[in-house]
Amino acid sequence: MVVQIGVAVSEAWVVARVGVDALAGIALVIPFITLMMNMANGGMGGGVAAALARALGGGRAEDAKALLLHALVLAAAMALLFGVFAWTALPTIFQWLGGTGDVLDQALAFSRVWFSGTILLWIQPFLSALLRGAGNAATPSRIGVVMSLVYIPLLAVLTLGVGSWSGLGLAGSAIAPLITGAVSAALLAHAIARGRLGFMPRFAGVRLQLRLFGEILRVGAMGSITTVTATMTAMLVTGLVARFGTAALAGYSIGMRLEFMVAPLAFGIGAGATTLVGIAAGAHDWRRAVRVAWVAGMTAFVLIGVIGWTVGLIPETWSRLFATQPEVIAASIACIVRVAPFYCLFGLGLTLNFASQGAGRMTVPVAASVSRLAIAAGGGWFAIEHLSLGLEGVFGAIGASLVVYGGLIAGSLLVAPWRSQT
Repeated sequence: MVVQIGVAVSEAWVVARVGVDALAGIALVIPFITLMMNMANGGMGGGVAAALARALGGGRAEDAKALLLHALVLAAAMALLFGVFAWTALPTIFQWLGGTGDVLDQALAFSRVWFSGTILLWIQPFLSALLRGAGNAATPSRIGVVMSLVYIPLLAVLTLGVGSWSGLGLAGSAIAPLITGAVSAALLAHAIARGRLGFMPRFAGVRLQLRLFGEILRVGAMGSITTVTATMTAMLVTGLVARFGTAALAGYSIGMRLEFMVAPLAFGIGAGATTLVGIAAGAHDWRRAVRVAWVAGMTAFVLIGVIGWTVGLIPETWSRLFATQPEVIAASIACIVRVAPFYCLFGLGLTLNFASQGAGRMTVPVAASVSRLAIAAGGGWFAIEHLSLGLEGVFGAIGASLVVYGGLIAGSLLVAPWRSQT
């Protein structure tokens, strides 16, 4: 996950080299990429990991073996759903969000290629989730680090070209993750076939059971609701920012890139919490489950807080890594100083969200996500329309939404720790 920070910075730098329209165009696509990948890795993927962890913690070996096939069937179904959505609905949604002219063309060029490989981008996270759920975080981490180091130069070459070849532009930025995703999926499948789950997988004689789909979906569906609300938040806020022009949208893209950097840290810590909490929950050891959640949450609070506070102190330096236009830099700085200081609470809440997946207790995280949506989007609109605070008001609402998000999830666990429901 630390390596993913470098990947996020590299992606932003490469896209910035294509131009301001490319930065603005990819800002339209990012909410939907974030939606799918957060569902694949965190929402539904968290459901897969939690289901396997609880099965192993409860000594249900046959259920654990059968969950592999059920996870792959769900991955195929989700890939089909997102592929159809991208090709039918996204062009219209991009226009609703303010995409026109070259900005719209750039967004479509990227999204059509990226979403064509949805099957790869669902299978790889689910296989990784199975390994994490079995307590084997090392294997997907090793593969992830190696493929990230391959991805960065591949991204640069396909997007910007090399030598006399000018590259493919944003389409190249979409092809690179599909290539590395395919290789990652193959390596993860090979590891699972060799018994890295702690048991040998099998498909022969395994019947598809609604009960096991329910094991995954009971957590995965609720986790996906939090992902959908987060994406709706990003989408609606993007629409508000787009009112202020291409430069504002590009600056917002740079400023919010920091969130896509710190989220993987919360995911890395939270993924461990999902497994440990899930095993404890399967064994009905709720005191241990709560202790794991707090250790994970406070670790994320400190680590992500240091990143957010540091960038918040040097917003112009950060912004100039990706842009030179004064109006773009000004918008980026306005975003960073109002949002970055509160990423500590975002990290705390997101990590406890993953821990809640392991516990199978997702009501509060869903409520917190809906509250974040209402404050960021609704508050941003109110700041523009009724308080005349302009772009700065939108960014202030985003910061306030992070405070509420983290505070609700952490406060609920503090006041009412998880206990057995039987």
